[in-house]
Amino acid sequence: MSVPAHHEHKAHAPRHIGCMVITCSDTRTPDDDASGKLITHLLKERGHEVIAYHLVKDEPAQIRARIEEAVKNEAVQAVIINGGTGISRRDSTFEAVDALLEKRLEGFGEVFRYLTYQDIGSPAIMSRATAGLYRGRIIFSTPGSESAVRLAMEKLILPELGHILQQLSK
Repeated sequence: MSVPAHHEHKAHAPRHIGCMVITCSDTRTPDDDASGKLITHLLKERGHEVIAYHLVKDEPAQIRARIEEAVKNEAVQAVIINGGTGISRRDSTFEAVDALLEKRLEGFGEVFRYLTYQDIGSPAIMSRATAGLYRGRIIFSTPGSESAVRLAMEKLILPELGHILQQLSK
């Protein structure tokens, strides 16, 4: 019986990944940033290292500055952003992230919205969750709610994080 290729790839994937966590919010503080804390907890629980955590206003320049900081730090291999992916006037995280991406992982947003639809129905179409590659780093951008973060982390990001980085090293 042969082992599927994706299982074999995952077997050789890195297990300890340096991450930067960014929360984009005009209202949260580090003390009440439950989603940022959840991402940090889930990463550490899986043996990854949180190199840096930032809470920034939902301003494209601030978001881009933190991403640029991440890619200059060799210890940071992944950036996980939460917040600002909706359609309100202040939601600008998608535009800030999308403008930087060199390769997009369209499947991340598609599958995230599908899984969200299974939970909450049609409001899932308003999510602009996205992921892609920028200067050799993987960037994930999720909605800011705790339930959205948990879904993205547990169902998509954590199961594939090492595999994605293994593929980037080829």
